[in-house]
Amino acid sequence: MNNIEKIKDALSGKGFGAIILTNQANRLYATGFESSDGVLLVTADSAWFFTDARYIEAAGMAITGAHVQLVTNVEPYAALIKAKLDEREITSVGFEESCVSYAGYLEWTEKLGVELIPVQKVIEGLRAVKTPDDLEQLKKVQRIAEKSFEEIIPLINMDITEKELAAELVYRFLRNGADDISFNPIIVSGAKSSMPHGVPGDVKIGKGFLTIDFGARLDGWCSDTTRTLCIGDPDEEMVRVYDTVLEAQEAGIRAARAGVSGYDVDLAARLVIEKAGYGEYFGHGFGHELGLEIHETMKASQISKDILPEGAVISAEPGIYLPGRYGVRIEDVIYITKDGCENITNLTKKLIII
Repeated sequence: MNNIEKIKDALSGKGFGAIILTNQANRLYATGFESSDGVLLVTADSAWFFTDARYIEAAGMAITGAHVQLVTNVEPYAALIKAKLDEREITSVGFEESCVSYAGYLEWTEKLGVELIPVQKVIEGLRAVKTPDDLEQLKKVQRIAEKSFEEIIPLINMDITEKELAAELVYRFLRNGADDISFNPIIVSGAKSSMPHGVPGDVKIGKGFLTIDFGARLDGWCSDTTRTLCIGDPDEEMVRVYDTVLEAQEAGIRAARAGVSGYDVDLAARLVIEKAGYGEYFGHGFGHELGLEIHETMKASQISKDILPEGAVISAEPGIYLPGRYGVRIEDVIYITKDGCENITNLTKKLIII
């Protein structure tokens, strides 16, 4: 069953006759085709992908589960969609409430003449469960990112800047087959490593910890990995902090399995950090869902109410950040199974000292 068929099944019994998808990642999930512009309309018996002249030829070649139709100034999106809805006497339509602006909501309501019903969670629920083919795609982009990371390690020294190292990494992503980055690399060193989402600067790599958080993108699928290295020999506390983060990550990974809450996975890791005396310095969650977007809906955190389904993919990334001194984060990606999880990250987690 393709993903459009899954969406059709999801329509059944939900109180609406069709669903409109405008979000780029949701359209990609449904059709396998990526474009910056387009709308997918799915009803119980059919589906249409509407797009403009920039993408019409490519969409026609790539999409098999929906009719592809050209949008023009004479026949804009709303007119074409309304015609399909009127033919089927559909008066209520599901829409992505977290992706559509209020202005967009008002426009769709007026021009389509239907009731719009929030159904974001329906699509999120479908996307949360990755198929074996999806998993292979995630592994493929993960291998590209890992190969690229290993290629930049010999370049790391105190004469290269954080920004230059980030550029070298992005270049290798593309050279090794990625389509793009999944997010801007986080490469921060020395005291800056205490900032979880620090920005690479025009400063040379400093002595101490070096955090490299990176992700590549291929065919829409995202990778996400963090490794913390050390420039020069670490002192005793630095080793203790690093080992604590690693122990916490492994505890969270052991706790992860289908049917377990994101809260409990986070707690397993958090207890390790708290026991070591660094609880106040772990300010974010254990992990987040990823796939066609680098941050999807489910989370493993202190406030998470999510129950992890079999087939979910989440990051495993606890950290300790001592303000003004340094920080450590170690991040893998795990695939949730019935009895545990599969770690799809292959890089060493032994502290690399340069």
